[in-house]
Amino acid sequence: MESSKIFSLFDQITKIPRESGKEEKIIAYLIDFAKSRSLEYKKDDAGNVLITKPGTPGMENAPTVVLQSHSDMVCEKNSDSNFNFDTDPIQYVEENGWLIAKETTLGADCGIGMAAQLAILDSDDLAHGPLEALFTTEEETGLTGAQSLKPGFITGKILINLDSEDEGELFIGCAGGIDTTALFEYKPVAVPGGMHFFKAGFYGATGGHSGDDIEKNRANANQLLFRFLFELSKKGEFLLCHVDGGNKRNAIAREAYAVIAFEGAMESVAKELFEKCEKEVREEYLVSDPELYGKIETNESIDKSIDSHTANRLILAMNGVPHGVLAMSQEIPGLVETSTNLASIKMIGNGTIRIGTSQRSSINSARYNAANRIEALFTLAGAKVSHESEYPGWKPRTDSPLLEISVDSYTRLFGNKPVVRAIHAGLECGMFLKTYPYLDMISFGPTIKRAHAPGERLEISTVDKFRRLLEDVLANLK
Repeated sequence: MESSKIFSLFDQITKIPRESGKEEKIIAYLIDFAKSRSLEYKKDDAGNVLITKPGTPGMENAPTVVLQSHSDMVCEKNSDSNFNFDTDPIQYVEENGWLIAKETTLGADCGIGMAAQLAILDSDDLAHGPLEALFTTEEETGLTGAQSLKPGFITGKILINLDSEDEGELFIGCAGGIDTTALFEYKPVAVPGGMHFFKAGFYGATGGHSGDDIEKNRANANQLLFRFLFELSKKGEFLLCHVDGGNKRNAIAREAYAVIAFEGAMESVAKELFEKCEKEVREEYLVSDPELYGKIETNESIDKSIDSHTANRLILAMNGVPHGVLAMSQEIPGLVETSTNLASIKMIGNGTIRIGTSQRSSINSARYNAANRIEALFTLAGAKVSHESEYPGWKPRTDSPLLEISVDSYTRLFGNKPVVRAIHAGLECGMFLKTYPYLDMISFGPTIKRAHAPGERLEISTVDKFRRLLEDVLANLK
């Protein structure tokens, strides 16, 4: 099998809308793929699709292997983009050895894994035992598809997850996670006449995956915005009319802005303070976020604002809530153990402001403690707090036969041993173990950078190594 087949299938996948919770078209594509090749398939109530293929001659009695990826993608775009994820094909370019989506996410997470599964299902020149290709839904919003799997939907006892993003590394464990949501109820207050309105915001932050990139100390636009608003609140009075920042629970916030109103005497104070804050944060994040910038500009008038009591509590809480690494592993050098992501702040109507955060940890008690700390802070500020979308971690198994075969394959193919490690990001493997506790699992994939953010890119040369490793492992699982 040639890697060109994987790229061709990936290109087809980029043309199909597949935002989390809107996977109807990609599910239909997978079913049509199976039908057109006379492969058996089934779909469950959660939209998970399983396509099966018999073993090749001489390997009919080899153990059944489950190849797994998720069918959804994180849909993020730059604020000035008119791209419509519900209708438009992903636009990407080939540049300096990478496939890059400039204005949006690329969907290589996990589209390239899907493409590899489909290429193997479509091939007639590979040696492998019986295969079950599993495509799960809504991984990016809470591992819903994996959580919904029923006993018996898959029969294989060996599973290869194709959702990793660092070629040369084999993953045997991951962190678990939980989302913590805070709701502030406010009273819309009429804005007096004669006020000046300004829109202040931070844009162009690098962003990225809230698990895989959290230790890179990248700017969080939500934090930067409320850093400015907190400092402004100490200079004088203003009204907070509107606020919006970040989007997805598993993405580091790249953009955030607020519309504020004040009397004329505060105009020069606000501008001067914002320019000071922008200069400071651009210097602080010069390396990690070279395209970060702030902008304050005149805004059209708004007739309502958030009542001052709630606005003050909101500003204090958002300026004080932590974001980033909370603890490093004491057992595995360099591994983030516990973290929290200040993901989003949205005004959702009916006098409600919703703040989305997520906590991850490879230790269950530490994950709960991190979530409880966030709950305590927002509760003190008067918000209503809830926890949802919890998923378990995946405890590393160093005596895995699948791992031994994979390490041997990689070493023999490429002349050096792969790195074997756990990852701070969440993988569905932990969720699979709840229903199928006997599974022997591993995860690997090609190199993907800036996942969950515009500018997501796939390193072309690593796809061939990914393909060769996957083929060799399958041929040796006898």
